[in-house]
Formats: sequence, structure tokens, C-alpha cells
Amino acid sequence: MNKLCRCPWVDLTKPDYVAYHDEEWGAPVHDDRLLFEFLILEGAQAGLSWYTVLRKRENYRRLFDGFDPQKVARYGEEKIAALLQDPGIIRNRAKIAAAVCNARSFLAVQEEFGSFDAYMWRFVDGRPIVNEIRTQADYLATSPESDALSKDLRRRGFAFVGSTICYAHMQAVGMVNDHTVDCFRRRQILESYQTREPS
Repeated sequence: MNKLCRCPWVDLTKPDYVAYHDEEWGAPVHDDRLLFEFLILEGAQAGLSWYTVLRKRENYRRLFDGFDPQKVARYGEEKIAALLQDPGIIRNRAKIAAAVCNARSFLAVQEEFGSFDAYMWRFVDGRPIVNEIRTQADYLATSPESDALSKDLRRRGFAFVGSTICYAHMQAVGMVNDHTVDCFRRRQILESYQTREPS
């Protein structure tokens, strides 16, 4: 398994990190619940490493009702206080409060567009952007698309959705394919979704 060529950020000593790269990262997501999960987890990551959040993902799923936005949107101060006491997640009041706020805004977007998926993918014209990543230095932190998404999410009341967080979200859910050109997953994803590479 470890002889496969992977993106340079993958720590091969961490099986869960390898699995995340090999099975999830960069594969297009069109399921609203999963899009909500990634949105909350990316916000929780702010200022931390993704691996820190990845290790706590199952705790988040358990404590945040399986990332059901309708349930999270109803959380009050008592629930937030209880979450702040649980070491299984990032115990940051602003991030937890933002998750609740974002759940409410998420539901409003679903109501307006029919699904959060339909809303999100408009920012890449409905199909993944495929970048030519060769080395760690080629990775972007933001893009014009993440700038636009961040601006619009903030206008709609979302929090912890700066352009860097939005770009990481777009990478995670496959709106951007940032697997390196020699990574085995790049071609798998391109073939799976019949994505046309830019000329």
C-alpha cells in the first residue's frame, strides 16, 4: 500500500491519515449532510492541523448528532456548555457557537436553493477544478472561487468561513482536485467522475 505514489502532505506513519487521503480527500461530494460535516470540521480546524480534527471526527459525529443540521440548529446554551466540557472535540466556544449558527444558515441555503450541494457547486460551475500540483510549493491557500464562496457565505450569516477555510473545504469535497499529478488518486478521481483536465 505504501508504495503507491501519494500527495506529499500525507504522513504514511498515520494509517487514518492515509485512509482519509486514499478514500475521501478530493472526491466530489454531493451529499448535503457530508457537506455540512466538512464545513463544520474545516471551521474547527482553524489555527490547527487537519490531523488534529481528523482524530476527533468520530467524537464530533457522536456529539453533533451525526451532523444533522436540523438538530444542530436547535442547540441552545445548555448544549453548547455541555460540548465545551467534552475533551473529544475542540473545546473552543466561538467554534462551537459558529457550528450552531452555520447550521441555521445552512438550512436557509437549502430552503433557497433546494440543496446545499446545488448552492456550493455553482462556485465552480458544477464541475471540479483540476490543478497541476507537482510539489508542496504548488498548493494554493486560496483562489478566486474560494474568495467568492467565503464572501457569499459570510453575507448569509456563516462564521469561520474565511477564504483559506473555504479553499480547504473545496479541496476536501472535490470541488478542487489538488492531488499531485503523480498521485494515484488524481487519475482515479478524474476517471470516476469523467472530469476533463484543462488544456
